Amino acid sequence: MIVGLGCVVGTTSLYLATPWVLRYAIDSLSESITQEKLVSYAVLIVGLTIGQGIFRFLMRWLMIGVSRSIEYELRQDVFAKLEELPLSFYQKNRTGDLMSRATNDLTNVRMLLGPGIMYTANTILITVFAMVLMVGIDWRLTVVALIPLPLVSFGVRQFGRRIHRLTEESQSKLADLSARVQESLAGIRVVKVFAQEDHEKETFRELNQRLKDKNMDLIQVTSMFFPTMQFTIGFSTVVVLGFGGRQVITGAISIGDFVGFTVYLGMLAFPMIAMGWVINLLERGRASMARLNYILDTEPAIQDATDAIEHDIQGEIEFRNLSFSYNGVRVLDDVSLVIPRGKTLAVVGATGSGKSTLAQLIPRLYNAPPESLFIDGIPIERIRLADLRRSIGFIPQDTFLFGETVFENIAFGIQDASREKVEEAARISNIYKDIEDFPMAFETMVGERGITLSGGQKQRTAISRAIVRNPKILILDDSLSSVDTHTEEQILTALGGMMRDRTSILISHRVSTVKGADEIVVLDQGRIVERGNHQDLLQTNGLYAELHQRQLLEEELAVSD
Repeated sequence: MIVGLGCVVGTTSLYLATPWVLRYAIDSLSESITQEKLVSYAVLIVGLTIGQGIFRFLMRWLMIGVSRSIEYELRQDVFAKLEELPLSFYQKNRTGDLMSRATNDLTNVRMLLGPGIMYTANTILITVFAMVLMVGIDWRLTVVALIPLPLVSFGVRQFGRRIHRLTEESQSKLADLSARVQESLAGIRVVKVFAQEDHEKETFRELNQRLKDKNMDLIQVTSMFFPTMQFTIGFSTVVVLGFGGRQVITGAISIGDFVGFTVYLGMLAFPMIAMGWVINLLERGRASMARLNYILDTEPAIQDATDAIEHDIQGEIEFRNLSFSYNGVRVLDDVSLVIPRGKTLAVVGATGSGKSTLAQLIPRLYNAPPESLFIDGIPIERIRLADLRRSIGFIPQDTFLFGETVFENIAFGIQDASREKVEEAARISNIYKDIEDFPMAFETMVGERGITLSGGQKQRTAISRAIVRNPKILILDDSLSSVDTHTEEQILTALGGMMRDRTSILISHRVSTVKGADEIVVLDQGRIVERGNHQDLLQTNGLYAELHQRQLLEEELAVSD
């Protein structure tokens, strides 16, 4: 950047030297015209022009190149930070807005750091040194030419404020538009099923219109800026022609001085006009950098503690008087529970009873209160996140697949995963036969979010992804809800051998899923209200027994239909 600024100085110096040479050339040729003078002045002016071109090339190559490098690094930093931020951050911020910050705002910052700095330095140098040279020719003429300068300063200040405000508003409207597009495309199935294509088009049109209107306001302000600056320069030129012409007539200055002065005054036109564009770049860059800093300055709520230790997870889990609130709402209340290594715990309960939250605390998708959750007797907050999550196979309620091949989705996160391990995991989750029927088997592309697969196929693929990691702790958060009871039984049977060697947690609304667990707990409004095995809970005639009876009745009704 320093070398680039040096090239800016070189470019400006040679650019401003040309009128100075022209000034002497006119005066010299006015006295006598010779071929030697013509050639020497022509060669000198051409040499200055070539030198200026070389410096201008280096200036742009270096400073624009630096801005691209900074853009690359900043994009890396923003994405890395987004990967580190917890789930709560994404629940408060729309994906489309974050995408807008990571793309459009990054471009604006790059324009600020490259063209913005380059042209700012260029316009300042031209303005300052042109004025100095004009004073060197005739200070009185310079004073007359700069009479409109206060008007220019006032205009730059007023226009700059309005441009900054409108730029921020424009970026906000663009973020709204991006968020809506992302949501509409992600939920395209819902849109089509409910025949809401026209509604989505109209919503998009309204948001697009708001963005256009705000951009038109911004264009109007910047468009007014340029004519204002041109008028100012034009007014100065008229004054100089009148006053300077009289100076030439009286002999106070030479014709060469007058021509050189006029050329320098003309050179000031570019900085004045470019100032509006530069201010636009600077204000856009400032507004965008503030939006990026919102991401970069956000401290991850979930990270390794200063005293975190490396630990080879064995699988024992203990909840000790754990209470957890989210956004001020109590979700879990005084939960105490021990899951021995290699045992299977099932968690059932009504919707909103805290089942998923309980499961999400184990891989620290949310932070449990200190000293309330232990793994192998160690407070979970003292175990390195990498060690903890590497030892957990988690299949969430909301199945997500990447727009890649089936093989890549199952092997996600595993370096050099073997075909044998992937196929074995697919057999255990009962998806192997389905995959073999796909057009390209394991190399079949599943589409964005797995759109080409059925709900059951997506869930079984997600189960395969967890199994292939050979985790010490396996968590299934209602991940068999989209498969029929027959397929569920086959999956649980295949998982049975694997689950004997690891700690497993089954969360489900189906009694058929959990009845084989070593222990079953029933949650109600965040509290454990029943616990025991399948037979014990049926005999208590409580919530679990009621759930069991209801599901048996539903199955009988389904059979009779």
